[in-house]
Amino acid sequence: MESPDAIRKNEHLALAEKLYPQTHQTNPFNQVQIIPTALPETAVDQTSLQTTITDELQLERPFYLEAMTGGSKRAGQINADLAAVAHKYQLAMATGSMSIIFKDPASQSSFQVIRKQNPDGIVLANLSAKASIDQAAKAMQLVHAQALEIHLNAAQELVMPEGGRQFNWVANIDQLAARFPVIVKEVGFGMNKNDISQLQSAGVTVINVSGRGGTNFAAIENARNYHTDLSSLTNWGLTTPQSLLEARASRHPSTAIIASGGICSPLDVVKAGVLGADAVGVAGHFLHQYIQHGRPALEKTIADWTVAVERLITLCGCHNFQELRTCQFTLSADLLAYAQQRQII
Repeated sequence: MESPDAIRKNEHLALAEKLYPQTHQTNPFNQVQIIPTALPETAVDQTSLQTTITDELQLERPFYLEAMTGGSKRAGQINADLAAVAHKYQLAMATGSMSIIFKDPASQSSFQVIRKQNPDGIVLANLSAKASIDQAAKAMQLVHAQALEIHLNAAQELVMPEGGRQFNWVANIDQLAARFPVIVKEVGFGMNKNDISQLQSAGVTVINVSGRGGTNFAAIENARNYHTDLSSLTNWGLTTPQSLLEARASRHPSTAIIASGGICSPLDVVKAGVLGADAVGVAGHFLHQYIQHGRPALEKTIADWTVAVERLITLCGCHNFQELRTCQFTLSADLLAYAQQRQII
């Protein structure tokens, strides 16, 4: 029999899929329109999909497999397939939260399988912002990770019946960032410009704003919460476009910004680049494809996205993903009003 923590991981997987239609009813990237050019003055064979997050994190594709799962037998099976796909298509891949390995040693194999299936690719370990130096070192060593994702999940924890209730994280993030290559990410509730500034002051140079619009952990945890109804937090947070606009207003030139949360199409990937993202993480959409249709369907989706993103970059008159931020764009009335009130545009 699996541990209570492993059972919780399986519940997360089941609920993420069950709630997928509900949490993906609207696409916040529809509020962003790229101004097209009829004269791109370039060609597909002049377009590169490579993008740079840091010197150590050079991605062959501008999108990657964002943190999904781990910690149970079912999660291990999924991670094996995801890692095999990542290896085939040279995609970076983040593990799901690895905190379970310190309470349930049997869960380690569900993460180790990632490196077994993808021996040479970029793998990101994943721990909470309260992780110790020793825990971070162990997690990274377990999967031979090139970097550590530190997740911020206050809203999730507060809805989770067994979740944390104290969130003093900045000092610990400062210590982790001084010792390891780190990416600090939200889990789907977004970040504001003050968050970005605080993280930069703590020595963080890679930030994943991960906004609302995709997998909703407030909804997932509320479905597991049989004691208190916290459905009022279902729509908590900033969308990914809102968060990217916040980041544009406060990022240092040396800070890399990653977008995730509600990325459901190649056009979303490119719009994130136009708003300033250096790379894009995709979790819920790819997991949904995998669960509904299997690994071959996921591989077909990634192959199609690769072609489409390359052609969209070309269509924008750009030669690579990071040139997209030079493109002009317009915002919907609602998103423009938000940006003006926040004085970020």
